[in-house]
Amino acid sequence: MVGSEETRLVVLRGNSASGKSSVAAGLRERFGRGLALVGQDNLRRIVLRERDRPGAANIGLIDLTARYALDAGYHVVVEGILYADRYGGMLAQLRDDHRGPTHGYYLDVPFDETVARHATKPIADDVNEAQLRDWYRPRDLLPGGIETVIGADSALQETVDRIMLDTGLAHLPALDR
Repeated sequence: MVGSEETRLVVLRGNSASGKSSVAAGLRERFGRGLALVGQDNLRRIVLRERDRPGAANIGLIDLTARYALDAGYHVVVEGILYADRYGGMLAQLRDDHRGPTHGYYLDVPFDETVARHATKPIADDVNEAQLRDWYRPRDLLPGGIETVIGADSALQETVDRIMLDTGLAHLPALDR
């Protein structure tokens, strides 16, 4: 078992440029100290400099990092593309092991919108439309209907507000750390 009955675990998934990192940053800004961000891109691309492949080391590192933060009393947001077939088992076990409430969200953005949003990102020159198309998986939901699907029509602040309320984070104090 991991975390406590008070800790919140939030999993944000979706395709590239769906807004996951922006939503996670908005949650942290709104909540304050005591909310750990466990970003797939940071751990996979920056820490390990690893390609996204089945069984890759980042899967375990994401799991360990989230567990460590939960056990230290932090609320945790795990965010990334986190393909269901590669990360689903780890996410299911983390969800099962977490003592507190766990909430999953899938940001569902159509491919054309993904391309338009990607063009505004710093990595736009490094990743082309063909690569985006290779990565794109429409509605790559985890089994069991455990994720709330949020469409592209939900504005950033609206999405942050919804998750803050759904998870109960809106009514919890930031931690003095």
